[in-house]
Amino acid sequence: MFAYLKGSLEVKTRGYIIIDVNGVGYKIFMSETAIEEVGEVGEIIKVHTYLRVREDDMSLYGFNTNEELRMFELLLSVSGIGAKSAISILSHITPSTFALAVISNDVAKIKALPGIGPKSAQRIILELKDKIETQENAKEIAQTITKQVEENQEKISEAISALQVLGYSRKEIEKALETIEKESLSIEDIIKQALKNLAK
Repeated sequence: MFAYLKGSLEVKTRGYIIIDVNGVGYKIFMSETAIEEVGEVGEIIKVHTYLRVREDDMSLYGFNTNEELRMFELLLSVSGIGAKSAISILSHITPSTFALAVISNDVAKIKALPGIGPKSAQRIILELKDKIETQENAKEIAQTITKQVEENQEKISEAISALQVLGYSRKEIEKALETIEKESLSIEDIIKQALKNLAK
C-alpha cells in the first residue's frame, strides 16, 4: 500500500520515528541502526515502508534502503519470526553480512543475533538460502560476499603471520582465533583479542 513516505521528521526516539506528511503524522517502527542514520528532527526524509496488517493491528515499518526492506521481508517469511524480531535482527546485522552468513551456512553468526537460538538459525538458513541466491540482485550480493571473504582472509592471514613472529604456533593461533568476530575487527584488534585468548 505504501512504497515509501517522504516528509518532515518530527519525532526520533527509541524504536520508532514520526514523519509529518502533509499534516498527517505517521508512526514508523524502525531498527535502532536505521533510526540513528535516518536524519535529524526537522529534516525532510524519505523512508521505505512495509505495512504490517493483522486482525487487531496495523503497523508501519520503515527502512533507509531497499536492501533493509528486502531483508525484513525475507525474515518475515521464516516460520516463527515476527516483525518485532525481524526489526531487532536488523539492529544487529547489515543486509550484506546477513546474506553472507546465510549463503555460507554460518550458523554461529546467525545464532549470535538476539532471540535466535541454534534451531532458529538453522531454520533461517534452510528457508532463506535459495531465496537469497535467486534474487535479482544475487550477482551484486555474490560480488559483495566475495570481496568480504577476500578481505577477511587477508586480515586473518596477516594476523596469523604477526602472531607467529611473536613465537606462537599456527595451531595455538587458530584455536585463539576461533571465538573472535574477525569480520568486524581490524587486524590490530584481531591480534589484541587473540593475544588475550592465548594468555588464558
